[in-house]
Amino acid sequence: RGITLDLGFSCLRTALPPQLGPGPGELQFTLVDCPGHASLIRTIIGGAQIIDLMMLVIDVTKGMQTQSAECLVIGQIACQKMVVVLNKIDLLPEGKRQSAIEKMTKKMQKTLENTKFSGCPIVAVAAKPGGPEAPESENPLGVSELIEVLKSQAYLPSRDPSGHFLMAVDHCFSIKGQGTVMTGTILSGSVSLGDNVEIPALKVTKKVKSMQMFHTPVTYAMQGDRVGVCVTQFDPKLLERGLICTPDSLHTIHAAIISLKKIQYFRGALQTKAKFHITVGHETVMGRVMFFSPAPADFNEEIEENVFDFEKDYLYQEEYLSKDSVSSEENKENDQAGEVQLPKQQWALLEFEKPVTCPKLCLVIGSKLDTDIHANTCRLAFHGVLLQGMEDKNYTETFLPKLKVYKQKHKEGQVERVMDDYSVIGRSLFKKETNIQIFVGLKVKLSTGEDGIIDGGFGQSGKFKIRIPDGLKPDTKMLLTAASKKKSKGGKGDVTKEDESSKNDSAQPVTISLIFKRYVFDTQKKMIQS
Repeated sequence: RGITLDLGFSCLRTALPPQLGPGPGELQFTLVDCPGHASLIRTIIGGAQIIDLMMLVIDVTKGMQTQSAECLVIGQIACQKMVVVLNKIDLLPEGKRQSAIEKMTKKMQKTLENTKFSGCPIVAVAAKPGGPEAPESENPLGVSELIEVLKSQAYLPSRDPSGHFLMAVDHCFSIKGQGTVMTGTILSGSVSLGDNVEIPALKVTKKVKSMQMFHTPVTYAMQGDRVGVCVTQFDPKLLERGLICTPDSLHTIHAAIISLKKIQYFRGALQTKAKFHITVGHETVMGRVMFFSPAPADFNEEIEENVFDFEKDYLYQEEYLSKDSVSSEENKENDQAGEVQLPKQQWALLEFEKPVTCPKLCLVIGSKLDTDIHANTCRLAFHGVLLQGMEDKNYTETFLPKLKVYKQKHKEGQVERVMDDYSVIGRSLFKKETNIQIFVGLKVKLSTGEDGIIDGGFGQSGKFKIRIPDGLKPDTKMLLTAASKKKSKGGKGDVTKEDESSKNDSAQPVTISLIFKRYVFDTQKKMIQS
C-alpha cells in the first residue's frame, strides 16, 4: 500500500507444497506488485515479463474495470497461470456477503471463459478490513486461504543459467561505504561475483563487487532470481530502472521487424503509418508501423517461428488484416465467396522515434496510451516478437532495401482507336505529365483478351501506342471500328438504327489493364511484372 506508482517487491516463505517434492523445506514466493491504475500500464507491461503466476486483484464491489481488463490482456500475452483475488469483501454487508461473492465469482468465471485462464481459482479476501485508515490490529480476511491456493498452484518454472546474462533492474540506490546497488530480476543467464556487467543505456561497464538475495550474501545467481548487485563508482541517479547485461549482448536499435497479432479487444483497425506506444522490454517509445503479409500465394504456408526470411516477397498492407478489416483489393479478387482470406502470419516494420535497447527476440506490445483513460476501452493494440533489429542509424539506406515488401499496382485505360492489325492507340492510363518512357516494354491486357506491350507515347496528351504481337481478333477490330465510326456519326444528331449489338458494345469500351508490382524500399522504383 502507498507505493502506487512503481513495481513493489516483497517475498513470502511457506512450507514446501507436496507437488514440488518430499520432505521439509521452504518455498519462496517473490511478490511483484504492479500498479493497478491504467496510466501506469507501461510499468505493468515491464513487470509482466518476469512473472510465473499472476494474481488479478478485483474490487468485489466494482468487478472488472478497464484496467483489470488491460491487465488480463497482458497476462494472456506474458503469463502462464493466474489466480483471481476478489478484494474488499469487508465492504459487503455481512448478511448478503456470501451471495454477493458467489455472484461476482460466477461473473468472473464467465469473463474468463474465452481466455487461457478459463477455470482458474477465484479467492475472496479483505486485505485490510476498514481500509487504509483502520488500526493495525484489524486482521485480514481470507489471506491464509489465498496462500494455500498459491501453494496449490506453485510449479517449478523452467530456468536456464546458460546464455547471456540479462537483468531487469527496477531500483537503484547507493549504500555509504559500499557502492551502488541495483536490484532486479534476472531474465536470462547467470551472474557471479567479479563478473563485468554492462549498463547498455549508458554504455558503461562495471565489475560486480558483491551480491545479495533477500538480505543474504551470495556469489552466484541465475535466471528467475531476485538479486541486488553492488558496483562501485556509479551514480544511482543515472539509472532508476532498465537493463544490465553481459557486455555487448544487447543491441540498441532504431527500427525493427516484428511478427505480430492484434489484440482482440482493441477497437478499430491497425493502420499502416499510424503511431503507437511501443513497449520493448522495460522501455516504451513512440513508433510508426507498416504492416505486411506473405504474398497471397503463400497465405496458408506454415511459417517458421522466430525467424524472418529476407529472401521472400511480402505484400504491403494498408492495415493489419483481421476478420473485421476491409480486405484489400487483391484479396477481393482472390475470394469471390466473400470469405476474407487471412494469412497465417503478419509482420510489421516499426520505426522508433528514439533508439531502444533490448534483447533479441523479446516481447513487443503496441498500445494507444493517449486514449482517454476513462473511456471504457482497451488501449493495447497488438503484441508480437522482435525478429530483427536495425542498429544502423541510416537503416533506411543500409537495411530497408533488403526488405522485399511490394505494392500491387493496377491501372486501367481505354483503347482510343485501331492503328493497324497489330497496334492500337490507348488513353486514360497515364496523366498528361507522366513520363511514358519508363512504362515502355510493360505488358498490358485488353478486356477483349489480347496481350499487348506498351510501345511508347503518342502525341502530347498522355496517349500511347500498344503493340499487339499476336494481332487483334477480328471481333475486336469490328468493335473498335464500329465504336469510332459511331463517335464520328453521333455528333451529327442523326442516330441511325444501327444494329443493336454494336450499340451495347460501344457503351462498353475496350479497356486496357496494366498490372505490375513495385517494391516499397526499392530506391530505383522499378516496375516488375511476373
